[in-house]
Amino acid sequence: MKNKLIYIYLMIKFLNSSWLKKKKEGLYCIPGDFFIDPILPVKNAVITHAHTDHARANNTNVLATFDTIEIMKIRYGENFCERYQIINYNEKLYISNVSVKLIPAGHIIGSAQICLEYKGHKVVISGDYKRVFDKTCAEYQIEKCHTFVTEATFGLPVFSHPRDVDEIEKLINSLLQNDKCIHLIGVYALGKCQRVISLLRDIGYNETIYVHTALLKISEYYVNRGIDLGKIKKVSCLEPSNFSNQLVLCPPSALNDRWSRKFKNSIKGIVSGWMNIKQRVKQKNIQLPIVISDHADWDDILLTVKEINPNQVLVTHGREEALIFQLQSMGYKSQALNLLGYEDDYE
Repeated sequence: MKNKLIYIYLMIKFLNSSWLKKKKEGLYCIPGDFFIDPILPVKNAVITHAHTDHARANNTNVLATFDTIEIMKIRYGENFCERYQIINYNEKLYISNVSVKLIPAGHIIGSAQICLEYKGHKVVISGDYKRVFDKTCAEYQIEKCHTFVTEATFGLPVFSHPRDVDEIEKLINSLLQNDKCIHLIGVYALGKCQRVISLLRDIGYNETIYVHTALLKISEYYVNRGIDLGKIKKVSCLEPSNFSNQLVLCPPSALNDRWSRKFKNSIKGIVSGWMNIKQRVKQKNIQLPIVISDHADWDDILLTVKEINPNQVLVTHGREEALIFQLQSMGYKSQALNLLGYEDDYE
């Protein structure tokens, strides 16, 4: 309890003396008069990426990358905001006297870290990020700064993600060994679905992959952006007589609803960094856990901080206390930012 109070005190002290402030809407840049990934509608919003816990509708003005804007249109409609402005990676613009630059986060297509500079102090807000190479999005970019705001979704030592290609081979082996079954694999619609398909194609799986309708529009967007996903079809095109030895990707929530009941003799899996937690696998009744994450694990968070080497690190939406303790033991001034409204489960 004492340590928690110290963290809160340090956080308030930093924010009160800074040009960044935590408000109920989210992280607010005072001199620029804008929020980063606000959870409530605001006048001015800078958005890191298009996952719905970071990119919400009904802001007045939105600044983001091209892909983030386009996916927000797909999800919310053309009128998701009153006005938007597209900014390219590493393009610098000024909002009042604040320098704003978006750099690749490696999380999903269009994802960005927000680099802000004001009166000689540079802050990088990571949003969600990963360090593993992923051909479906731009690779993570290191940016030196004074203050680094890092996510900590998997900020515990227990989280050490395996190689994604090894996890995909688990799926291939299951398809070969259970060729009388249909495989229903839960993936999130934006980022995870397309990454899994891309990985399957890379190791030579060239069969048609069937997708739930909820995954189709964004997958088609990736294809239109030049990302080769091979042959994909709506699952409604699959005849019941041909269910065996097929691969179907669907939202994780669909695995236990009425939709999944029509598939007899199925093997159910979920692709997520959380699948290395045996209790979660058991709770969700998953036979094929596939541990692929679109977030940095413990080692990659620490590696990122070392490479940036900031004066201080603020930790948010995740396992703050363990990471803060480790960073402080490494000599970094570190404290919790405690932003609310961002989903730990969202991959």
